[in-house]
Amino acid sequence: MPESAKPSLRETPLATARFDGKDPLQKPSNAQMGWTSDAMAETLRRLDVKYIALTPGASYRGLHDSLVNYLGNRDPQMMVCLHEEHAVGIAQGYGKITGKPMAVALHSNVGLMHGTMAIFNAWCSRTPVLVLGATGPGDADERRPWIDWIHTSKDQASMIRDYTKWDDEPRSAAAAVESLTRGWQIASTHPCGPVYICLDTGLQEQKLEKEIKFPDMARYQPGIPPSPSADAVEEAARLLVNAKKPIILMGRVSRSMADWNARIALAEAIGAAVLTDTKTAPAFPTDHPLHPVEPRFRPSPAVGEMIKQADVILSLDWIDLRGYFALTLGKDTEVQAKVIHCSVDEYLHNGWSMDYFGLPPADLKILSSPDQLVRPLTDAVRKLRGTQAKAEPKWPVRNVAPLGKPREEGVMGLRDLALVIRDFCDTRDVTMAGFALGWPTDTISFRHPLDFAGGDGGGGVGSGPSNAVGTALAVKGSGRLAMTVVGDGDFTMGCTAFWTAAHMGIPLLVVIANNQVYYNDVAHQERMAVVRGRPVENKFVGQEMIRPALDLVGLARAQGLEAEGPVMNAKDFREALKRGEEVVRNGGVYVIDARIDVGAPGEGNRGHTSGRRD
Repeated sequence: MPESAKPSLRETPLATARFDGKDPLQKPSNAQMGWTSDAMAETLRRLDVKYIALTPGASYRGLHDSLVNYLGNRDPQMMVCLHEEHAVGIAQGYGKITGKPMAVALHSNVGLMHGTMAIFNAWCSRTPVLVLGATGPGDADERRPWIDWIHTSKDQASMIRDYTKWDDEPRSAAAAVESLTRGWQIASTHPCGPVYICLDTGLQEQKLEKEIKFPDMARYQPGIPPSPSADAVEEAARLLVNAKKPIILMGRVSRSMADWNARIALAEAIGAAVLTDTKTAPAFPTDHPLHPVEPRFRPSPAVGEMIKQADVILSLDWIDLRGYFALTLGKDTEVQAKVIHCSVDEYLHNGWSMDYFGLPPADLKILSSPDQLVRPLTDAVRKLRGTQAKAEPKWPVRNVAPLGKPREEGVMGLRDLALVIRDFCDTRDVTMAGFALGWPTDTISFRHPLDFAGGDGGGGVGSGPSNAVGTALAVKGSGRLAMTVVGDGDFTMGCTAFWTAAHMGIPLLVVIANNQVYYNDVAHQERMAVVRGRPVENKFVGQEMIRPALDLVGLARAQGLEAEGPVMNAKDFREALKRGEEVVRNGGVYVIDARIDVGAPGEGNRGHTSGRRD
């Protein structure tokens, strides 16, 4: 076959050559600023936005051209995604680790509709994301027949206004520069969250009539989070020093290692017990003597006993504080402890989304970000105690029971899977993007603020893969191994997000906890059957993903990933992790289909890996 007749890599449908995401320009371009979309792209660069995730769409073709032919596809670099929901989810995963907004481009109203669930997740997780939308020309005379009309809508942002911090639709080049700058600043300001800026197609494609003056971005940085008053710090210190059984609930806090160490110093200065959960990223080392109970999605009976005994509780932006008291004490039981509630989350609360949860009692309410309170509170506590020394622990220190060993033979239960992964992570710096539902929390060990990305926020199925890609992007080049454990339902719904990781050369180890059923909802159907006196045996009807069984390895390989499975037992899974690590350390993405038996010994109803968190 002559050379000219051979198919190129682009023309080969199943080509899986590893790629590093650095799309070269096919031809050098004229990089002179001449169009409004060039000014928009230049603004993103000046805001130090490194990436923009997108599914290509004609409504922002002007901006797309500017990203390629004006910026050369660098700073920001385009991340091609196979679904708009993945684009937003990747930005959320990136923002949860870095605390910085990544950009997303959504195609007109239809792309926005696709991305709404992921925007809601970012909102609920208080993650900064700069979402750029587009609309057909506002000038009706400029609209192409049919397509521009159905892709144009008035007040497009009304679809997501209740779960974004701010939105805008600028009408000029200068207004677009200011809008992007303001949006980036608002998204990055605590409490963080997504913003939406709709860019009119006609505006993007206008020639610039005059030189654009760009602001000095150093003068438009997000503000320092609110700090507590001196009186509030003094009163909180007095309550905590005099407490016999103080507890600190560490919720949404920063990723900074310095802040991590400051939180340890505060707990040690008080001698307080520290509680954390898995809705948020790590806030405190789980193996610290003052961390008496493993982090859990829902509190254990042991935690309930602690809340009953506590006389002072310091809440550092704890998610659903009122609900936590209801779960630990009983729905109608008032907490007896004095409650110090530190948060600025109420600045985001509105009447549409109930993610503000129940109204918690607070004997001392401090409108401050938690990390602005910790250091002055530590100083005030030490001053009252008259010493820099650590306080004696005011609770029994954690007595960690042996975890046991996974069963080497037979199909794994979720606990067996978790025990193998715990052993794997103990000797490596791993950033876990997510855990499958029902994860045995006593197998969790967090020793660094980047050990876990935190929950998705809104509980939407299918977000795990895209969040994992964004998390892996954020830690790429850091020496940390990015890893995630997703359920089979989450994987099948979002697996095309992993194509972007393969395309961009983002190393990631993916484990599918595959029980072949939406097991969380099985548990709900069992409960309904028991309550209503109906056959429990029917609980699997309408839940199973079998007949035919899903070829998850085939799905993974179709995205250009390396994969193996199904892996049936702990011994083989341990070896699969080693093979996967080698691929990931060399820049690849590796998927392991790990089969889970929901009826394995000791599992009970803990093997649910596919359904929603409800």
